Amino acid sequence: MTTPLRDFLEIPYDQLEEMNLAVKEKRMARVDPDQLREERMRYLADEKRIKAVTVCFTDLEGRMHMLDYDKKFLLKSSDVLTFDGSSIRGFSDQDESDLRLYVDWSAFYWLPSDVFGPGKVLLFSEVHDRDGAPYAADMRSRLRLFAEELRDKKGYTLNMANEIEGFLFKGRDAERRYHATREFEFISTGGYYHSLPGDALREFIDRAAEVQRAMGFSNEKDHPEVAPSQFEMNYSYSEALISADQVQLYKLLCRQVAARMDMTASFLPKPVTGVNGNGMHTNMSISDASGKNLFYDAGGEEGVSPLAWDFIDRILNSGQELCLILNSSVNSYRRLDPAYEAPNQIKASGINRGAMIRIPLGNERSARVEVRSIAPDANPYMAVYSLFRTGLEGPKGEEPDENKRPRTRFLPDNIYDSLRHCKGSTFVSELLGEVVHKKYCDLKQASAERCPAALGTRIKSPEIMFHHEVTNQYLWSQF
Repeated sequence: MTTPLRDFLEIPYDQLEEMNLAVKEKRMARVDPDQLREERMRYLADEKRIKAVTVCFTDLEGRMHMLDYDKKFLLKSSDVLTFDGSSIRGFSDQDESDLRLYVDWSAFYWLPSDVFGPGKVLLFSEVHDRDGAPYAADMRSRLRLFAEELRDKKGYTLNMANEIEGFLFKGRDAERRYHATREFEFISTGGYYHSLPGDALREFIDRAAEVQRAMGFSNEKDHPEVAPSQFEMNYSYSEALISADQVQLYKLLCRQVAARMDMTASFLPKPVTGVNGNGMHTNMSISDASGKNLFYDAGGEEGVSPLAWDFIDRILNSGQELCLILNSSVNSYRRLDPAYEAPNQIKASGINRGAMIRIPLGNERSARVEVRSIAPDANPYMAVYSLFRTGLEGPKGEEPDENKRPRTRFLPDNIYDSLRHCKGSTFVSELLGEVVHKKYCDLKQASAERCPAALGTRIKSPEIMFHHEVTNQYLWSQF
Protein backbone atom coordinates (compact mmCIF):
# COMPACT_ATOMS: atom_id res chain seq x y z
CA MET A 1 0.00 0.00 0.00
CA THR A 2 1.50 3.32 -1.06
CA THR A 3 1.48 6.49 1.03
CA PRO A 4 -0.37 9.42 -0.59
CA LEU A 5 2.09 11.95 -1.98
CA ARG A 6 -0.04 14.91 -0.93
CA ASP A 7 -2.10 15.57 2.19
CA PHE A 8 -4.14 18.71 1.54
CA LEU A 9 -6.70 20.25 3.89
CA GLU A 10 -10.28 18.97 3.53
CA ILE A 11 -12.83 19.98 6.18
CA PRO A 12 -16.37 18.56 6.60
CA TYR A 13 -19.20 21.02 5.84
CA ASP A 14 -20.55 21.21 9.40
CA GLN A 15 -17.10 22.03 10.74
CA LEU A 16 -16.54 24.57 7.94
CA GLU A 17 -19.73 26.36 8.91
CA GLU A 18 -18.66 26.61 12.56
CA MET A 19 -15.20 27.92 11.62
CA ASN A 20 -16.45 30.49 9.12
CA LEU A 21 -19.21 31.73 11.46
CA ALA A 22 -16.61 32.17 14.23
CA VAL A 23 -14.53 34.36 11.88
CA LYS A 24 -17.64 36.37 10.98
CA GLU A 25 -18.42 36.93 14.66
CA LYS A 26 -14.91 38.28 15.22
CA ARG A 27 -15.36 40.68 12.30
CA MET A 28 -18.59 41.98 13.76
CA ALA A 29 -17.03 42.23 17.23
CA ARG A 30 -14.23 44.32 15.65
CA VAL A 31 -11.38 42.34 17.13
CA ASP A 32 -8.11 44.24 16.80
CA PRO A 33 -6.77 43.84 13.21
CA ASP A 34 -3.20 43.23 14.39
CA GLN A 35 -4.40 40.46 16.68
CA LEU A 36 -6.33 38.85 13.80
CA ARG A 37 -3.35 39.15 11.48
CA GLU A 38 -1.09 37.44 14.00
CA GLU A 39 -3.68 34.74 14.68
CA ARG A 40 -4.28 33.98 10.99
CA MET A 41 -0.60 33.97 10.08
CA ARG A 42 0.16 31.62 12.95
CA TYR A 43 -2.62 29.31 11.77
CA LEU A 44 -1.28 29.30 8.20
CA ALA A 45 2.23 28.59 9.42
CA ASP A 46 1.10 25.71 11.62
CA GLU A 47 -1.41 24.13 9.21
CA LYS A 48 0.82 22.07 6.92
CA ARG A 49 -2.05 20.92 4.70
CA ILE A 50 -2.66 24.33 3.12
CA LYS A 51 -0.90 24.68 -0.22
CA ALA A 52 -2.05 28.14 -1.36
CA VAL A 53 -3.92 31.24 -0.23
CA THR A 54 -6.36 32.87 -2.65
CA VAL A 55 -6.24 36.67 -2.29
CA CYS A 56 -9.02 38.52 -4.09
CA PHE A 57 -9.87 42.14 -4.90
CA THR A 58 -12.57 43.90 -6.91
CA ASP A 59 -12.03 46.36 -9.75
CA LEU A 60 -13.98 49.53 -10.46
CA GLU A 61 -16.68 47.81 -12.50
CA GLY A 62 -17.22 45.06 -9.92
CA ARG A 63 -15.24 42.15 -11.41
CA MET A 64 -13.64 39.93 -8.79
CA HIS A 65 -9.95 39.15 -9.39
CA MET A 66 -8.09 36.34 -7.61
CA LEU A 67 -4.42 35.55 -7.14
CA ASP A 68 -3.14 32.34 -5.57
CA TYR A 69 -0.09 32.87 -3.37
CA ASP A 70 2.16 30.11 -2.15
CA LYS A 71 1.61 29.97 1.60
CA LYS A 72 5.27 30.35 2.56
CA PHE A 73 5.71 33.31 0.20
CA LEU A 74 2.60 35.05 1.55
CA LEU A 75 3.74 34.68 5.16
CA LYS A 76 7.05 36.35 4.32
CA SER A 77 5.71 39.02 1.95
CA SER A 78 2.12 39.87 2.97
CA ASP A 79 3.04 43.54 3.51
CA VAL A 80 4.58 43.98 0.04
CA LEU A 81 2.15 42.24 -2.32
CA THR A 82 2.05 44.10 -5.64
CA PHE A 83 0.38 43.70 -9.02
CA ASP A 84 0.20 45.46 -12.38
CA GLY A 85 -2.70 47.90 -12.05
CA SER A 86 -2.53 48.89 -15.73
CA SER A 87 -3.80 45.41 -16.64
CA ILE A 88 -7.05 46.08 -14.77
CA ARG A 89 -9.61 48.19 -16.65
CA GLY A 90 -10.34 51.37 -14.70
CA PHE A 91 -7.22 51.20 -12.54
CA SER A 92 -3.79 52.81 -13.11
CA ASP A 93 -2.11 53.89 -16.36
CA GLN A 94 0.88 52.05 -17.79
CA ASP A 95 3.36 54.70 -16.61
CA GLU A 96 2.19 54.34 -13.00
CA SER A 97 1.15 50.71 -13.04
CA ASP A 98 2.35 49.18 -9.75
CA LEU A 99 -0.31 48.89 -7.06
CA ARG A 100 -0.31 47.10 -3.73
CA LEU A 101 -2.67 44.59 -2.14
CA TYR A 102 -3.54 45.18 1.50
CA VAL A 103 -4.78 41.90 2.95
CA ASP A 104 -7.87 42.14 5.17
CA TRP A 105 -7.08 39.39 7.68
CA SER A 106 -10.54 39.67 9.22
CA ALA A 107 -12.16 38.57 5.90
CA PHE A 108 -10.83 35.01 6.00
CA TYR A 109 -12.75 32.03 4.58
CA TRP A 110 -12.20 28.29 4.63
CA LEU A 111 -13.40 26.84 1.32
CA PRO A 112 -15.29 23.60 0.64
CA SER A 113 -12.66 21.35 -0.93
CA ASP A 114 -15.08 19.52 -3.23
CA VAL A 115 -15.99 22.81 -4.94
CA PHE A 116 -12.81 24.91 -4.78
CA GLY A 117 -10.21 22.17 -4.47
CA PRO A 118 -8.40 20.93 -1.33
CA GLY A 119 -5.76 22.85 0.58
CA LYS A 120 -6.96 26.41 -0.07
CA VAL A 121 -8.29 29.32 1.98
CA LEU A 122 -9.51 32.70 0.72
CA LEU A 123 -8.81 36.25 1.90
CA PHE A 124 -10.28 39.54 0.72
CA SER A 125 -7.95 42.46 0.14
CA GLU A 126 -8.03 46.14 -0.72
CA VAL A 127 -5.98 47.96 -3.32
CA HIS A 128 -3.50 50.59 -2.13
CA ASP A 129 -1.21 53.05 -3.87
CA ARG A 130 2.56 52.61 -3.87
CA ASP A 131 2.75 54.80 -0.75
CA GLY A 132 0.29 52.57 1.12
CA ALA A 133 -2.73 54.91 0.96
CA PRO A 134 -6.08 53.40 -0.13
CA TYR A 135 -6.40 53.51 -3.92
CA ALA A 136 -9.15 55.90 -5.03
CA ALA A 137 -10.72 53.43 -7.49
CA ASP A 138 -10.96 50.63 -4.91
CA MET A 139 -14.54 50.92 -3.68
CA ARG A 140 -14.15 48.28 -0.98
CA SER A 141 -11.79 50.49 0.99
CA ARG A 142 -14.09 53.47 0.31
CA LEU A 143 -17.03 51.59 1.85
CA ARG A 144 -14.96 50.40 4.81
CA LEU A 145 -13.65 53.87 5.63
CA PHE A 146 -17.11 55.44 5.33
CA ALA A 147 -18.64 52.81 7.65
CA GLU A 148 -15.83 53.28 10.18
CA GLU A 149 -16.22 57.06 10.12
CA LEU A 150 -19.98 56.81 10.78
CA ARG A 151 -19.40 54.36 13.60
CA ASP A 152 -16.77 56.58 15.23
CA LYS A 153 -18.72 59.85 14.85
CA LYS A 154 -22.34 58.76 15.34
CA GLY A 155 -22.22 55.20 16.62
CA TYR A 156 -24.02 54.01 13.48
CA THR A 157 -23.74 50.49 12.10
CA LEU A 158 -24.75 50.02 8.45
CA ASN A 159 -26.72 46.80 7.90
CA MET A 160 -27.55 45.10 4.63
CA ALA A 161 -28.96 41.92 3.10
CA ASN A 162 -29.13 41.14 -0.62
CA GLU A 163 -31.57 39.04 -2.63
CA ILE A 164 -29.51 38.00 -5.65
CA GLU A 165 -31.25 36.37 -8.61
CA GLY A 166 -29.49 34.34 -11.27
CA PHE A 167 -30.15 32.02 -14.20
CA LEU A 168 -28.92 28.48 -14.69
CA PHE A 169 -28.19 27.56 -18.31
CA LYS A 170 -27.14 24.32 -19.99
CA GLY A 171 -23.46 23.91 -20.80
CA ARG A 172 -20.29 25.44 -19.43
CA ASP A 173 -19.32 28.97 -20.45
CA ALA A 174 -22.72 29.61 -22.05
CA GLU A 175 -22.15 33.37 -21.88
CA ARG A 176 -18.77 33.25 -23.64
CA ARG A 177 -20.23 31.04 -26.36
CA TYR A 178 -23.24 33.30 -26.93
CA HIS A 179 -21.71 34.88 -30.05
CA ALA A 180 -21.79 31.42 -31.66
CA THR A 181 -25.02 29.98 -30.25
CA ARG A 182 -27.06 33.23 -30.12
CA GLU A 183 -29.21 31.71 -27.38
CA PHE A 184 -29.26 30.44 -23.82
CA GLU A 185 -30.79 27.03 -23.16
CA PHE A 186 -32.94 26.72 -20.03
CA ILE A 187 -32.25 23.87 -17.63
CA SER A 188 -35.85 24.00 -16.39
CA THR A 189 -39.08 25.60 -17.61
CA GLY A 190 -40.77 25.66 -14.21
CA GLY A 191 -41.32 28.90 -12.35
CA TYR A 192 -41.76 30.53 -8.97
CA TYR A 193 -41.28 27.95 -6.19
CA HIS A 194 -41.84 25.18 -8.74
CA SER A 195 -39.12 22.58 -8.97
CA LEU A 196 -39.16 18.83 -8.40
CA PRO A 197 -36.72 17.60 -5.74
CA GLY A 198 -34.55 15.72 -8.23
CA ASP A 199 -34.42 18.07 -11.21
CA ALA A 200 -31.24 19.86 -12.26
CA LEU A 201 -32.28 23.32 -11.04
CA ARG A 202 -33.21 22.02 -7.58
CA GLU A 203 -29.99 19.99 -7.41
CA PHE A 204 -27.97 23.08 -8.25
CA ILE A 205 -29.80 25.20 -5.65
CA ASP A 206 -29.30 22.50 -3.00
CA ARG A 207 -25.56 22.22 -3.71
CA ALA A 208 -24.98 25.97 -3.86
CA ALA A 209 -26.98 26.56 -0.66
CA GLU A 210 -24.87 23.96 1.16
CA VAL A 211 -21.71 25.77 0.07
CA GLN A 212 -23.20 29.05 1.32
CA ARG A 213 -23.94 27.53 4.72
CA ALA A 214 -20.44 26.10 4.93
CA MET A 215 -19.01 29.56 4.22
CA GLY A 216 -20.99 31.17 7.04
CA PHE A 217 -23.74 32.95 5.11
CA SER A 218 -26.46 32.10 7.67
CA ASN A 219 -29.00 30.94 5.09
CA GLU A 220 -32.72 31.66 5.39
CA LYS A 221 -34.44 30.19 2.31
CA ASP A 222 -33.80 29.24 -1.30
CA HIS A 223 -36.13 28.65 -4.26
CA PRO A 224 -36.63 28.83 -8.02
CA GLU A 225 -37.68 32.30 -9.18
CA VAL A 226 -40.39 33.50 -11.58
CA ALA A 227 -38.53 32.99 -14.87
CA PRO A 228 -37.59 29.55 -16.21
CA SER A 229 -34.25 28.29 -14.83
CA GLN A 230 -34.05 31.25 -12.43
CA PHE A 231 -32.96 30.90 -8.80
CA GLU A 232 -32.53 32.89 -5.60
CA MET A 233 -30.89 31.94 -2.29
CA ASN A 234 -31.51 34.26 0.65
CA TYR A 235 -29.31 34.69 3.70
CA SER A 236 -29.33 36.81 6.83
CA TYR A 237 -28.37 40.47 7.02
CA SER A 238 -24.96 41.55 8.24
CA GLU A 239 -22.82 44.67 8.34
CA ALA A 240 -22.47 46.38 4.98
CA LEU A 241 -18.86 45.42 4.21
CA ILE A 242 -19.40 41.76 5.15
CA SER A 243 -22.57 41.65 3.04
CA ALA A 244 -20.81 43.23 0.04
CA ASP A 245 -18.08 40.58 0.33
CA GLN A 246 -20.82 37.94 0.40
CA VAL A 247 -22.27 39.28 -2.87
CA GLN A 248 -18.95 38.51 -4.55
CA LEU A 249 -18.70 35.10 -2.88
CA TYR A 250 -22.33 34.25 -3.76
CA LYS A 251 -21.70 34.78 -7.47
CA LEU A 252 -18.33 33.01 -7.30
CA LEU A 253 -19.64 29.89 -5.59
CA CYS A 254 -22.73 29.70 -7.82
CA ARG A 255 -20.56 29.84 -10.93
CA GLN A 256 -18.20 27.25 -9.51
CA VAL A 257 -20.96 24.82 -8.49
CA ALA A 258 -22.67 25.23 -11.88
CA ALA A 259 -19.42 24.63 -13.77
CA ARG A 260 -18.86 21.40 -11.87
CA MET A 261 -22.33 20.33 -13.03
CA ASP A 262 -21.47 21.29 -16.65
CA MET A 263 -23.82 24.28 -16.50
CA THR A 264 -23.52 28.07 -16.30
CA ALA A 265 -24.76 30.33 -13.51
CA SER A 266 -25.42 33.72 -15.10
CA PHE A 267 -25.98 37.06 -13.38
CA LEU A 268 -26.69 39.03 -16.54
CA PRO A 269 -29.62 41.31 -15.65
CA LYS A 270 -31.71 40.31 -18.71
CA PRO A 271 -30.18 37.39 -20.63
CA VAL A 272 -33.45 36.25 -22.26
CA THR A 273 -36.17 38.30 -23.92
CA GLY A 274 -39.75 37.81 -22.76
CA VAL A 275 -39.12 36.63 -19.20
CA ASN A 276 -38.28 38.33 -15.90
CA GLY A 277 -34.72 39.54 -15.44
CA ASN A 278 -32.27 39.25 -12.55
CA GLY A 279 -32.30 41.80 -9.75
CA MET A 280 -30.29 42.27 -6.57
CA HIS A 281 -32.84 43.74 -4.17
CA THR A 282 -30.86 45.35 -1.37
CA ASN A 283 -32.36 45.62 2.11
CA MET A 284 -30.81 48.38 4.22
CA SER A 285 -31.09 49.62 7.80
CA ILE A 286 -29.01 51.50 10.36
CA SER A 287 -28.58 50.64 14.03
CA ASP A 288 -27.07 52.68 16.87
CA ALA A 289 -24.33 51.72 19.33
CA SER A 290 -26.81 49.81 21.50
CA GLY A 291 -28.03 47.77 18.53
CA LYS A 292 -31.37 49.59 18.23
CA ASN A 293 -32.81 49.64 14.70
CA LEU A 294 -33.06 53.35 13.86
CA PHE A 295 -35.35 52.67 10.88
CA TYR A 296 -38.13 51.21 13.07
CA ASP A 297 -41.09 53.22 14.30
CA ALA A 298 -44.24 51.30 15.14
CA GLY A 299 -46.34 54.46 14.77
CA GLY A 300 -44.59 55.77 11.68
CA GLU A 301 -45.87 55.66 8.12
CA GLU A 302 -45.38 52.09 6.82
CA GLY A 303 -43.84 51.25 10.22
CA VAL A 304 -40.56 53.09 9.65
CA SER A 305 -39.01 56.14 11.30
CA PRO A 306 -38.54 59.74 10.10
CA LEU A 307 -34.84 58.89 9.64
CA ALA A 308 -35.81 56.08 7.27
CA TRP A 309 -38.14 58.35 5.28
CA ASP A 310 -35.46 61.02 5.07
CA PHE A 311 -33.04 58.30 3.86
CA ILE A 312 -35.56 57.24 1.20
CA ASP A 313 -36.26 60.82 0.07
CA ARG A 314 -32.57 61.57 -0.49
CA ILE A 315 -32.05 58.40 -2.55
CA LEU A 316 -35.15 59.03 -4.67
CA ASN A 317 -34.09 62.63 -5.27
CA SER A 318 -30.82 61.35 -6.79
CA GLY A 319 -32.36 58.27 -8.41
CA GLN A 320 -31.58 59.19 -12.02
CA GLU A 321 -28.02 60.26 -11.19
CA LEU A 322 -27.31 57.03 -9.27
CA CYS A 323 -28.85 54.78 -11.92
CA LEU A 324 -25.56 54.11 -13.75
CA ILE A 325 -23.97 52.94 -10.49
CA LEU A 326 -26.87 50.60 -9.72
CA ASN A 327 -27.36 49.48 -13.35
CA SER A 328 -23.90 49.41 -14.78
CA SER A 329 -24.26 47.56 -18.09
CA VAL A 330 -26.03 47.96 -21.42
CA ASN A 331 -27.98 44.78 -20.67
CA SER A 332 -29.24 45.98 -17.26
CA TYR A 333 -31.58 48.54 -18.85
CA ARG A 334 -33.56 45.76 -20.50
CA ARG A 335 -34.47 44.59 -17.01
CA LEU A 336 -36.04 47.92 -15.99
CA ASP A 337 -39.27 46.98 -17.75
CA PRO A 338 -42.46 47.29 -15.64
CA ALA A 339 -44.07 44.44 -17.59
CA TYR A 340 -41.78 42.04 -15.73
CA GLU A 341 -42.11 43.23 -12.10
CA ALA A 342 -39.04 45.45 -12.54
CA PRO A 343 -38.74 48.73 -10.62
CA ASN A 344 -38.59 51.72 -12.94
CA GLN A 345 -40.64 54.28 -10.99
CA ILE A 346 -38.73 56.72 -8.79
CA LYS A 347 -40.93 56.43 -5.74
CA ALA A 348 -41.32 54.44 -2.54
CA SER A 349 -44.16 52.08 -1.72
CA GLY A 350 -45.10 49.43 0.78
CA ILE A 351 -46.76 47.23 -1.86
CA ASN A 352 -45.86 48.39 -5.39
CA ARG A 353 -43.02 46.22 -6.71
CA GLY A 354 -42.59 48.61 -9.64
CA ALA A 355 -41.29 51.26 -7.22
CA MET A 356 -37.56 51.91 -6.91
CA ILE A 357 -37.82 51.52 -3.13
CA ARG A 358 -40.15 49.21 -1.23
CA ILE A 359 -40.82 49.27 2.52
CA PRO A 360 -41.37 45.62 3.51
CA LEU A 361 -43.40 44.62 6.53
CA GLY A 362 -41.06 44.56 9.50
CA ASN A 363 -40.70 44.62 13.24
CA GLU A 364 -38.22 46.17 15.66
CA ARG A 365 -35.47 43.89 14.39
CA SER A 366 -36.31 43.61 10.69
CA ALA A 367 -37.64 47.08 9.70
CA ARG A 368 -35.74 48.22 6.62
CA VAL A 369 -35.92 49.82 3.20
CA GLU A 370 -35.50 47.70 0.09
CA VAL A 371 -33.82 49.27 -2.94
CA ARG A 372 -35.14 47.19 -5.85
CA SER A 373 -33.51 48.86 -8.83
CA ILE A 374 -30.02 47.32 -8.38
CA ALA A 375 -28.84 44.78 -10.94
CA PRO A 376 -26.66 41.84 -9.82
CA ASP A 377 -23.78 42.95 -12.04
CA ALA A 378 -23.31 46.23 -10.13
CA ASN A 379 -20.12 46.73 -8.13
CA PRO A 380 -21.55 45.88 -4.69
CA TYR A 381 -19.08 48.06 -2.80
CA MET A 382 -19.73 51.09 -5.00
CA ALA A 383 -23.51 50.58 -4.97
CA VAL A 384 -23.76 50.16 -1.19
CA TYR A 385 -21.39 53.02 -0.43
CA SER A 386 -23.32 55.30 -2.81
CA LEU A 387 -26.73 54.36 -1.41
CA PHE A 388 -25.80 54.73 2.26
CA ARG A 389 -23.94 57.97 1.73
CA THR A 390 -26.71 59.39 -0.46
CA GLY A 391 -29.37 58.35 2.03
CA LEU A 392 -27.55 60.11 4.85
CA GLU A 393 -25.90 63.06 3.10
CA GLY A 394 -27.45 63.46 -0.35
CA PRO A 395 -29.54 66.45 -1.44
CA LYS A 396 -33.16 66.43 -0.35
CA GLY A 397 -36.06 66.78 -2.74
CA GLU A 398 -38.44 69.70 -2.78
CA GLU A 399 -41.35 69.68 -0.36
CA PRO A 400 -44.49 68.42 -2.17
CA ASP A 401 -47.03 71.06 -3.17
CA GLU A 402 -50.43 70.11 -1.73
CA ASN A 403 -52.16 71.95 -4.59
CA LYS A 404 -50.44 69.89 -7.29
CA ARG A 405 -50.75 66.23 -8.12
CA PRO A 406 -47.29 64.63 -7.77
CA ARG A 407 -45.70 63.65 -11.07
CA THR A 408 -44.23 60.15 -11.31
CA ARG A 409 -40.59 60.16 -12.38
CA PHE A 410 -38.94 57.19 -14.07
CA LEU A 411 -35.46 55.73 -14.15
CA PRO A 412 -33.58 55.89 -17.48
CA ASP A 413 -34.49 53.03 -19.81
CA ASN A 414 -31.13 52.92 -21.61
CA ILE A 415 -27.47 53.36 -20.74
CA TYR A 416 -27.06 56.49 -22.87
CA ASP A 417 -29.58 58.52 -20.85
CA SER A 418 -28.15 57.08 -17.65
CA LEU A 419 -24.64 58.15 -18.69
CA ARG A 420 -25.89 61.66 -19.34
CA HIS A 421 -27.44 61.93 -15.88
CA CYS A 422 -24.35 60.50 -14.18
CA LYS A 423 -21.79 62.54 -16.12
CA GLY A 424 -23.65 65.78 -15.42
CA SER A 425 -24.10 65.12 -11.71
CA THR A 426 -22.08 67.31 -9.36
CA PHE A 427 -23.25 65.13 -6.49
CA VAL A 428 -22.01 61.85 -8.00
CA SER A 429 -18.70 63.52 -8.86
CA GLU A 430 -18.36 64.49 -5.21
CA LEU A 431 -19.51 61.03 -4.10
CA LEU A 432 -16.91 59.11 -6.12
CA GLY A 433 -14.28 61.81 -6.50
CA GLU A 434 -13.70 63.63 -9.76
CA VAL A 435 -11.05 61.23 -11.09
CA VAL A 436 -12.96 58.04 -10.29
CA HIS A 437 -16.23 59.57 -11.56
CA LYS A 438 -14.60 60.23 -14.95
CA LYS A 439 -12.94 56.78 -15.07
CA TYR A 440 -16.20 55.03 -14.32
CA CYS A 441 -18.21 57.02 -16.88
CA ASP A 442 -15.50 56.42 -19.49
CA LEU A 443 -15.70 52.66 -18.88
CA LYS A 444 -19.48 52.68 -19.24
CA GLN A 445 -19.22 54.82 -22.38
CA ALA A 446 -16.82 52.26 -23.84
CA SER A 447 -19.30 49.47 -23.07
CA ALA A 448 -22.10 51.39 -24.72
CA GLU A 449 -20.03 52.03 -27.85
CA ARG A 450 -19.29 48.31 -28.22
CA CYS A 451 -23.03 47.55 -28.33
CA PRO A 452 -25.90 48.53 -30.65
CA ALA A 453 -27.07 52.12 -30.28
CA ALA A 454 -30.72 51.04 -30.49
CA LEU A 455 -31.44 48.11 -28.22
CA GLY A 456 -34.57 46.82 -29.91
CA THR A 457 -36.33 43.89 -28.27
CA ARG A 458 -33.92 41.02 -28.96
CA ILE A 459 -30.81 40.39 -26.88
CA LYS A 460 -27.80 41.40 -29.01
CA SER A 461 -24.57 39.40 -29.03
CA PRO A 462 -22.29 42.40 -28.27
CA GLU A 463 -24.11 43.30 -25.05
CA ILE A 464 -23.31 39.79 -23.77
CA MET A 465 -19.79 39.47 -25.15
CA PHE A 466 -18.69 42.92 -23.94
CA HIS A 467 -20.42 42.62 -20.58
CA HIS A 468 -17.90 43.37 -17.83
CA GLU A 469 -18.58 40.12 -15.97
CA VAL A 470 -18.39 37.94 -19.07
CA THR A 471 -15.80 39.18 -21.54
CA ASN A 472 -12.01 39.05 -21.39
CA GLN A 473 -9.12 41.35 -22.23
CA TYR A 474 -8.38 39.40 -25.40
CA LEU A 475 -11.77 40.29 -26.85
CA TRP A 476 -11.64 43.93 -25.76
CA SER A 477 -8.23 44.44 -27.34
CA GLN A 478 -9.63 43.39 -30.73
CA PHE A 479 -12.29 46.10 -30.81
